[in-house]
Amino acid sequence: MNYLKVTLLVILCFVSTGLRAEVMVNDDLGKSVRLDQPANRIISLAPHLTEIAFAAGAGDKLVGVVSYSDYPPAALDIPIIGSYNSINYEALVALQPDLVLVWNSGNGEELAERLNALGLTVFVSEPKRLSDIARSLNKIGVLSGTVSVAEKAAAHYLRRYQALVADNSSKAPVNVFIEVWHEPMMTVNGTHIISDSIELCGGVNIFAEALPLVPRINVESVVRANPDVIIATGMADERPEWLDNWLIWEDLSAVKSNSLHSINPDLIGRHSPRILQGVTQLCDYFDQARKSLGLNPNKPSDGL
Repeated sequence: MNYLKVTLLVILCFVSTGLRAEVMVNDDLGKSVRLDQPANRIISLAPHLTEIAFAAGAGDKLVGVVSYSDYPPAALDIPIIGSYNSINYEALVALQPDLVLVWNSGNGEELAERLNALGLTVFVSEPKRLSDIARSLNKIGVLSGTVSVAEKAAAHYLRRYQALVADNSSKAPVNVFIEVWHEPMMTVNGTHIISDSIELCGGVNIFAEALPLVPRINVESVVRANPDVIIATGMADERPEWLDNWLIWEDLSAVKSNSLHSINPDLIGRHSPRILQGVTQLCDYFDQARKSLGLNPNKPSDGL
């Protein structure tokens, strides 16, 4: 009888442990995020996190998103609980999420703190490099119990990323201005993921040393820096009319080389796997500029 009791206890403990299936990862701020079992009700508070959740196999677990969570198309069917900077907390809590995905620089640190105070489990995302997106896929896959799907998506992403790195590692440098908006005129500094994309393609961000992540600048500062390429990201697929405002500066290298281009901001500014589509466009534009400027497409070897 004692033997049977012990055996039964061991079996019950094993079953109990298996049912719990505790999962844990560190978020992008280094904070440990623990769940007794993989999340089944997830809220995403940024469009890029919505995309990553779907890519990681957790799209069917999303019960709430913010506005502009428009990819993939299935995301349009998920209830919206506000925008990235204006959340309806009552609606959020009513959805009873077991995991909330937060974008640190977009949603703000205060939001994550408030959600924690409400007793919710929060994963904070803040990818700064293109390679960070693969880690985000894997981490959300762990938290949602979709590891196999997430690992495949991350591996596919990394193969594409590494191919782009290899194709552009020896290109001649070009100076680049990224105009994320025109009124007020705004760009990104060297810690932004867009700047990492510029570097991958062999470009030099002319405002890499600016202190804010998204600094406001003026026309004169751009003219002084004389970029070889100007990329606008403020509209969707349509070329923004304000990009042609640079044409009056005929001495600009970018104007001389006809290197005024636009890229859909969803493909270059969102921290999701689709960003590599935008990076591919960016690299192509840089190659066109090199050809127009008569630059050797490859960097000269040391000593030559």
